[in-house]
Amino acid sequence: MHELSIALDVCRIAEERVGTDDLPRITAVGLEVGAKAGIEIDNLEFCLEALLGNPPFGHARPVIDRLDGDELRVTYLEVEDDDGP
Repeated sequence: MHELSIALDVCRIAEERVGTDDLPRITAVGLEVGAKAGIEIDNLEFCLEALLGNPPFGHARPVIDRLDGDELRVTYLEVEDDDGP
């Protein structure tokens, strides 16, 4: 099940981009995954939901765009804005 290793790499990328202290502020992680990428997309989504919904992440969710090709990329990280009213 290499989907778990991919999910762990996605979490590592998120940590590198936002830093350890801001991981709980991530609300969504966007990915593009192609049908020909050799990945069980439903399994990847399950793994990401399990990892992103627990510490050190707060309540992030994966948002997967399914494509026809062989793409696999993190497209965005959505982070809560800490500017209060």
